[in-house]
Amino acid sequence: MVYLARSALLAIVKRPRHTQGFQVLQWRWIVERMFGWLHRLQRLSKDFEVVPATTETWIRIAMIHLMVRHLTARA
Repeated sequence: MVYLARSALLAIVKRPRHTQGFQVLQWRWIVERMFGWLHRLQRLSKDFEVVPATTETWIRIAMIHLMVRHLTARA
């Protein structure tokens, strides 16, 4: 299934039927890695905010921080 939410493309990847044991699913590790990076920010580790826009703003700030950190590490 593929969904379009705002400007992001969301694709749901299901596990193949006849697989046994662990198998890496396409793109899943990228999303889980991003959630791990976001939860490093103490403010995002718990849901303290009442207004969803505030949480969205903190996520944007955290992603800007990550992007700047990655860009400066390569320079």
